[in-house]
Amino acid sequence: MSRTATRERKTRETEIRVSLDLDGAGEARMATGIGFFDHMLDALARHAGLDLEVECRGDLHIDQHHTVEDVGIVIGGCVLDALGDKRGIVRFADATVPLDEALVRAVVDVSGRPYLHFDVPLPCEQMRIGEFDASLSAEFWRAFATEARITLHLDGIRGDNAHHVVEATFKAAARALGAAVRIDPRRADVVPSTKGAL
Repeated sequence: MSRTATRERKTRETEIRVSLDLDGAGEARMATGIGFFDHMLDALARHAGLDLEVECRGDLHIDQHHTVEDVGIVIGGCVLDALGDKRGIVRFADATVPLDEALVRAVVDVSGRPYLHFDVPLPCEQMRIGEFDASLSAEFWRAFATEARITLHLDGIRGDNAHHVVEATFKAAARALGAAVRIDPRRADVVPSTKGAL
């Protein structure tokens, strides 16, 4: 069974194309126009073990918000499409990831119920990482969780460096997501819900 998806989205603010393979090898190709964001999306693909291609032309002359949020929307939608009826998935997973002094925990439920809890404090004096607005990481995850229809809890346990905190957030979410969408060979024909559907 192929668990792949491609979506395109065009608005007055962004033009985006995303291709995704949940059963990939962590191959990534990013072109959003925001260097650090490309780096984070690359980490998402590699640590979740999925193949991901993202092309985005956005109104970066205004700011980065539309690009970051809309990419989250399209990637989340691709995850939803690729999961199909969610038959055989593990469903629940968590990961806690350090990056030097930073430590972030991610907990995922591929539930069909979109929800984001985001409690990842950032050092207020370091809100820019290169040209990236660090506060937009919450907007990405909110858009992603909503469109993927997953429950996602992200908690920053500690961290003094904004780069380390944001990167640990992406890696923790990626590792939890990758584990949650894996097929459990013992239950490959079962939708993991007492309802029989997710």
